[in-house]
Amino acid sequence: MWLSVGKYCGPVWEGLVFRPVRRRVSMWWKVLSVISLVNPAFALHDHAQWVLAGYDPCAEIAGKTWVLPREVRACLSAFPVDPVVKANLVEVVNKTLDFHTSANYQIRAPPPYDTDIHEDLKADLARINQTRYGSEFDLHLDFYRAFKRVNDGHCGVYNYCYDGLYVTYVPLPLVLLTDKDGYQNVYIAPEAFSIASAEFKDEIEFWQNALPEHLRGQLNTLSGARVYLIDGEEPFKTVNKSALMTGGYQAFGTRQNAFFASYQRGANDWSYLMGNFAAMAHPLVDSVELTVQRVNYDSNDTFTVNCITFSFAWCNANPCNEIPYRSRFGSFSKNFTDLASYRENNCVAQNTTNGLDLYGPDALSQYETIPNPIAHFQQQPDTNPLDARKQRVNVILDAIPLSDIELPRELQPSLAPLNQSYSVAHFYMLNGSSTGVLALGSFSAANFTKFGSSLLDGLTSLKELGAKNLIVDVTNNGGGYICIAHWLHRIVGSLYQRLRQFYIMCIDCWTQEYYGTSGRS
Repeated sequence: MWLSVGKYCGPVWEGLVFRPVRRRVSMWWKVLSVISLVNPAFALHDHAQWVLAGYDPCAEIAGKTWVLPREVRACLSAFPVDPVVKANLVEVVNKTLDFHTSANYQIRAPPPYDTDIHEDLKADLARINQTRYGSEFDLHLDFYRAFKRVNDGHCGVYNYCYDGLYVTYVPLPLVLLTDKDGYQNVYIAPEAFSIASAEFKDEIEFWQNALPEHLRGQLNTLSGARVYLIDGEEPFKTVNKSALMTGGYQAFGTRQNAFFASYQRGANDWSYLMGNFAAMAHPLVDSVELTVQRVNYDSNDTFTVNCITFSFAWCNANPCNEIPYRSRFGSFSKNFTDLASYRENNCVAQNTTNGLDLYGPDALSQYETIPNPIAHFQQQPDTNPLDARKQRVNVILDAIPLSDIELPRELQPSLAPLNQSYSVAHFYMLNGSSTGVLALGSFSAANFTKFGSSLLDGLTSLKELGAKNLIVDVTNNGGGYICIAHWLHRIVGSLYQRLRQFYIMCIDCWTQEYYGTSGRS
């Protein structure tokens, strides 16, 4: 049997033909197919696609590194809600909230904070319990977004089955740049093409060929372009919409920053973060329209001449001259061949999912070697599982694991780090000055004891080199061991009692000597 599914792009309907599927399908899939045609509440919400018995959307993308976001959505949305599982989720999460301080405190915050955040998670759970969902994926997204609206990165609902299974990219990370007159505007990152060429080697040609005809093969010319409109709106309207759902930090400005590309000191090197515009945890966006002005165009030309408007979407045979978002299989995701193996390998609870049996025969070795299940989503480097269980931690969670994209060399510190540097903690002494720098990408590292010693040794060395000012750069620091944070505070307090200036930095650039010559602010 050949299946034809309609897909809408602009004013044209295109037919997509799928190869025949000759495999036995389970009864629930056949039942879901019938319900989808009768009850819109159970339909897959993706451009009027119909689910027909015998078609397995997960088999269509199995084994592929890059696929379309809508293809991933079809796979993730192919499993119906199990009422028993749903009831269990609501019950367990409800009981967990009783032990989560910030989730309850934020709805009873005293003035002047009483108007900042009012997300009643208990009410959300009651609503979710009464809501019918078209798929388990839709149910999870409601859980996920409700907790994100609390704007506390330590409180969330995460699921290996959906979160970060595929990461959806567009090769145009955005940044804020400051012009010579001190005004900030949104730009496509000047390093966008070099990042995309290095990280997406196996897909860059696809994006090159998907550009409109007059730009085909010239993706590099969009690097550094100023962005005037995103989906027809002033860019910061889109930034602010993203900040409402980011949920990583309580401060609104910090959540705005998460929209843009940035950096982080990682355990092994400096990492490049694509930002929430260019890297998404779920395959929910197919297109975005940008109006940009490319570098070296005459500023006196009219806006419509200088600027190029293009969309990131995909049509069969690309009749719309548009470039697509693409979803890449996650680095921690488990391979599958069809819907059944996708569920079995990525969604089914394992014997360590909800803790360890401390009375089992291998209890001690498991306790010392198996990471906590939540470690996959913690925004910190890999840690010793035993340290992670013994030491108290306070770590931000996110659906996308830590970035392993290398920060371009020209954006890395031009100074050599001190020998006492270790893992996420690197020390620098600015040339010809009395200012020392600690770049601290996390409060966690692989070796807890060595990490603590390196902080003491590094800060002591900075003082011996004449540091009278100290900058601690915690850009994109996701937290970590609470004792390490207290230890750092004690070191600074005892070694630098007469500091002239002590800065805690959370911005992208504070000196060209340290960060390179990007010209960012």
